[in-house]
Amino acid sequence: MTTTLDLLTTGTLFPEHTRANPQGHLLLGGCDVTELAAAYGTPLYVFDEDTLRHKCQEYLREFGSRYPQVTVLYASKAYINRAIARLIAEEGLGMDVVSGGELAVARAAGMPLERVYFHGNNKSPEELALALDWGVGRIVVDNFHELSLLDRLAGEKGVTQKILLRVTPGVDPHTHAYIATGAVDSKFGFTLATGDAARAAAQASAAANLDPVGLHMHLGSQLFETEPYAAAIHGVLGFAKEMGGRHGLSLQEFSPGGGFAVQYLAENQAPPLAAYAEVIARAVQQGCQTHGLPMPRIVLEPGRSIVGRAGVALYTVGAIKEIPGVRKYVAVDGGMADNIRPALYQARYEAVVANRLNAEGPAETVTIAGKYCESGDILIQDITLPKLEPGDLLALPAAGAYCLAMASNYNAAPRPAVVMVKDGRARLIRRRESYQDLMQWDEG
Repeated sequence: MTTTLDLLTTGTLFPEHTRANPQGHLLLGGCDVTELAAAYGTPLYVFDEDTLRHKCQEYLREFGSRYPQVTVLYASKAYINRAIARLIAEEGLGMDVVSGGELAVARAAGMPLERVYFHGNNKSPEELALALDWGVGRIVVDNFHELSLLDRLAGEKGVTQKILLRVTPGVDPHTHAYIATGAVDSKFGFTLATGDAARAAAQASAAANLDPVGLHMHLGSQLFETEPYAAAIHGVLGFAKEMGGRHGLSLQEFSPGGGFAVQYLAENQAPPLAAYAEVIARAVQQGCQTHGLPMPRIVLEPGRSIVGRAGVALYTVGAIKEIPGVRKYVAVDGGMADNIRPALYQARYEAVVANRLNAEGPAETVTIAGKYCESGDILIQDITLPKLEPGDLLALPAAGAYCLAMASNYNAAPRPAVVMVKDGRARLIRRRESYQDLMQWDEG
């Protein structure tokens, strides 16, 4: 059985340098989480600054050592606010944004907008106009409607916009259906197999106000296998060669997307980043040699794999309900309003009793339930923990990605506070919402 010590010291579940103090309290970034919970309340999300920075540096190092031209963009849909956007910019990364709101955060944080790539399958005219006005580096065009709309808007503004065409390679990434994006049946991109991608390349090359500088693909999220990348890259580079001959399409940039897996469970370690870097760099180099293409700049879009491990969610235990012979429910003060992943696609998490890491005595199997009025509001089903009491503090690791980003005000619940920790100091990077915040836009 995996012990609390194993969870803290092995694998990549908790942030770097996580440990226990002599009192048995969890320390993140040198900060005692019981003190953080007392100061900021729970639910509370804690991000470790060193883990974030080191992951950015690892991406630049692992891919840069294997390929001559690499750009790394943080996929901000995983989670973004101004503090994190500033950190990303300081580390030399750009940002992948998928909405006008994410674009506005990037701009407010001082991210150089030439390092921003704008994605999305249904960008509004207002969002595209904003991107053109603000000088976004690349717009990743997803469909024919957008291709025509963007060409017209750019012409009205007297600019030529650099674009990538998003193509769907038709490769099964072997992940959950809700986070798979590279198969033929996807709402994203121009499909290679139907001929849409070829028609898009012809239309983009002929557009008066667009400069197609490359191709983009994305297979999905949480990809534990590396070979789907190689298969998809081979197909897309073959397409690039064909489109270069037929329409003069120049492959100056190529994006294999992101989707690199992170560890959520003790027994399910993800491949090291070096493994993804090796497969992708080799596949691009070999594909270019095979098809006689000059090697393009590789544009990477990691999100979860940068921010996931850095974040830890803290909850306080409340009501406990035991159904003899069936199940024991332990309710916490958060749940699906701050982390909908378990309800949405059966995501699984580990947990530790953060105020009693050295707890002794018999353990028991319990289900960690949220506080919201849905039977499906379950954070962890059937986890073995020391006997829990009301007031205990639970810590869920690997909570940095797609929790806060998809948080809601369900049941009129205020969204949680967020703190950044480093060297024993914590700083608030998002305050907890108040009840007044929930009502400030109401009329009447």
